[in-house]
Amino acid sequence: MNVLTIENLKKNIGRNEIIKNVNLTIDEGEILGLLGKNGAGKTTIIRMIVGLIKPTKGKIFIMGHNVEKNIETALKNVGSIVENPDLYGYMTGRENLKQIARMYKNISKERIEKIIEIIDLNSDIDKKVKKYSLGMKQRLGLGQALLSNPKLLILDEPTNGLDPIGIIEFRDIIKKISLDGTAVLISSHILSEIQNICTKVAFIDKGEIKSIDTLDKDNTSLEEKFIDIIGGGKVNVI
Repeated sequence: MNVLTIENLKKNIGRNEIIKNVNLTIDEGEILGLLGKNGAGKTTIIRMIVGLIKPTKGKIFIMGHNVEKNIETALKNVGSIVENPDLYGYMTGRENLKQIARMYKNISKERIEKIIEIIDLNSDIDKKVKKYSLGMKQRLGLGQALLSNPKLLILDEPTNGLDPIGIIEFRDIIKKISLDGTAVLISSHILSEIQNICTKVAFIDKGEIKSIDTLDKDNTSLEEKFIDIIGGGKVNVI
């Protein structure tokens, strides 16, 4: 089933067309990487998906609900970290989760405990967030995004600034989530991270999707595909 469907999406700022006729679908359990250079349009697409900005043309459907016409129902199916997660440093990790849970209906204590287990913060969940490492804060932010058991998880450059251990821990959590049927959209400019976590990749350049490929982890490297499709430029390849 299509969790996310994007049809002929365009965004103009003045006379400049910064997103050009984008079409994408993500099915249950898929992890799709939106890969492009800095400034390629990745974050603009994500901001349109979550309703922060409106498209100039085109349609976005989440679980069949049109984001523009029925945004509240559509976004009930979405968890996201679009920028840095909003965390209260003076609260504990558990208190942060409870604070977010109040925004939803029927988030049980059992669901909160399940999330703590998923993000692997059991031993640190009752510590003040101001004492957390960056990786722990990212995992807590992910936990907030997962509280409502979303069908679609959207992550914009989620591993920026993380050390190698933090990246591995975050990656493992995302893979486990997808196995339960959650569709995941990850925006990144880090080739290796897309290679290691995603099942599909959409190459974007200057607001246009150039190609959508299923990742073959055994043969052609993502770096070779990127250079072939988009060319060289400022992209992190490690």
